[in-house]
Amino acid sequence: MSARQTVERLLRAADIEIGGDRPWDLRVHDDRLFKRVLAEGTLGAGEAYMDGWWDAERLDGFFARLISVGADRSLRTPSLLVHVVLGRIGNLQSRRRSRRVAEQHYDLSNRLYEAMLGPTMQYTCAYYGSAPDRDSAALSLDDAQRAKLRLVADKLHLEAGMRVLELGGGFGELARYLAADRGCEVVSYNISRRQVEFGRARCEGLPVEIRRRDYRDAARAGETFDRVVSVGLMEHVGPKNYRGFFDLVRHCMKPEGLALVHTIGGNVSRRSADRWISKYIFPGGVIPSEAQLTRAKEGLLVLEDWHNFGPDYDRTLMGWAANYVDAWPELKVSEGLDERFDRMWRYYLYSCAGAFRARGLQLWQLVLSHGDIARYVPVR
Repeated sequence: MSARQTVERLLRAADIEIGGDRPWDLRVHDDRLFKRVLAEGTLGAGEAYMDGWWDAERLDGFFARLISVGADRSLRTPSLLVHVVLGRIGNLQSRRRSRRVAEQHYDLSNRLYEAMLGPTMQYTCAYYGSAPDRDSAALSLDDAQRAKLRLVADKLHLEAGMRVLELGGGFGELARYLAADRGCEVVSYNISRRQVEFGRARCEGLPVEIRRRDYRDAARAGETFDRVVSVGLMEHVGPKNYRGFFDLVRHCMKPEGLALVHTIGGNVSRRSADRWISKYIFPGGVIPSEAQLTRAKEGLLVLEDWHNFGPDYDRTLMGWAANYVDAWPELKVSEGLDERFDRMWRYYLYSCAGAFRARGLQLWQLVLSHGDIARYVPVR
């Protein structure tokens, strides 16, 4: 069977045709694509897209169909096996290696992120699931991001004057909200230079301290807090460090305290990420599974609540993609970005949207305690 015939067979299982006229069908511009995909798997497919070898009118639909039938897992190449082995024997999320994702991804131009994310500067999943006094279907991305901030604060049952430890602070909006709207004092850890600068400016005049330090340094500081919150960090912690992360939370959280962890979740335990995503978007990132998280926190913390609103990430990513596409003509000039970057960034956003739509990825919020509270009241 030729390389083309093998790829056609994989695509046919997902109801995708080569040269078809449906939005999710594949348009091939270079016949070398087929051998490249079979040799390099998802890395080869992604790089071939960046090189202009193929297109699909709706990349999100293309990936949703592929992932829903597991076609993405059918490509097992020797280079993939090497990647998996390295993930097993090494700590890809050590202090030194963890800096790569900040330098390569989070320290990109703030103008890019402002254009894509909107005024809330929230680079994590928005929450469309509960919208008081309005139809959630009509919620804008910005409103849904604000709903996420409220959800996080409400789940922590915050009271004015509480001290909150934030692990992985993003652009500072959650810290600003907890201080300005909930009356809390916040200490935030983040290794991204640009995000720290942005967050400090955003939180100026508020009881917020943003430290440009690795989250692991919070354990060395010897401080304890009423609440601990981590939104979008766990994807960068890594399997070899999950236990240490929950131990850090336990030691930093006061008696009768609460912690919230907001993370993308996977249906299968893994020790390494998709090779294209790891190379071009999130170096060292690994999506945790239920088993990995519960095993890591076992004996350390009590799980009070587990909430999955993964489908909201599909909608969030499509909102970011729409913002990015609208802003691209200006960004191309002002930030000096080229067509290869544009194709990489669209591939990233739309492929991830497709993964959430196919339910290959989830979005979880876990609430944890020492087990010393009489009862936790869940919030939705």
